[in-house]
Amino acid sequence: MKRWLLGAGALAGLAVAGAAGLAAWPIGVAPSRNLAELTGDVARGAYLARASGCIACHTNPDGGAPLAGGVALDTPFGTLYSPNLTTDVDEGIGGWTIDQFAVAVRQGVSPDGEPYYPAFTYPFYADFTDQEIADLWAAFQTVPAVDAASKVPDMAFPFNQRDTLKLWRALYQYDPATEPDAGKSDSWNRGKWLVEGATHCAACHTTRNLLGGRKVATAKFGGSDMLPGGGKAPAIDTATLVARGWDAGNLAYALKTGITPSGDAFGNAMGEVVLHGTQYLAPADLEAMADYLMDQPG
Repeated sequence: MKRWLLGAGALAGLAVAGAAGLAAWPIGVAPSRNLAELTGDVARGAYLARASGCIACHTNPDGGAPLAGGVALDTPFGTLYSPNLTTDVDEGIGGWTIDQFAVAVRQGVSPDGEPYYPAFTYPFYADFTDQEIADLWAAFQTVPAVDAASKVPDMAFPFNQRDTLKLWRALYQYDPATEPDAGKSDSWNRGKWLVEGATHCAACHTTRNLLGGRKVATAKFGGSDMLPGGGKAPAIDTATLVARGWDAGNLAYALKTGITPSGDAFGNAMGEVVLHGTQYLAPADLEAMADYLMDQPG
């Protein structure tokens, strides 16, 4: 009995020490330059925000104000609610600095130093340049303030312990593969930057494990059945797209209109992607995305 008590005490001590260690584990690195010195372009920032899905995820379809948050995301681990991204000082990002904004977007860390849940697709924005961050910041400064608080996440234990996300980040946070390929065309490389980065196609179309980590090495673009709300996303690797009758032309058209080669229409999550995002992209960017998806490495 005494040994059992000693063992239980040791385990409890290790648990407390582990929790303290996680809490003390620093994350989030401040930008290396003063981003406030840059002049952002509102139009470019608004375009990038559209491409990156900000409107779709942070605007409640049930009559919510633009970017005021409150969109429910039902996941296998609990329910998340998108935050308010308006310029309201108390409920939105009106009290942030551009440096805090950069750390949030590129690293997924709040101004308080807390990790964001990876339903926020920050891993895909890690390669945004300082100028792109400045453009986004300038665009967000034009959003009218809305005094609307988002709901607190309703997550099951242990996922309601934000410090455990630091372990998740160490295991599953991958740098986006947006680097250009010198052997490819400018259009293909632009498509790579959009698909692998801003438009974060792999967030929905890559198979995930039981902890929600993307199987980047073995099942990238292989489809997923872990979408919020229990939805599914089909495989979009090049071989599968070709086998299902897609080519660069009809894929670019579908990203613009939501109409597939069979005459059907995208539904559910992909329909929202087109409605709030890709339909607003320039024809050259839609063609670039199609070029890349129809000619993926490997």
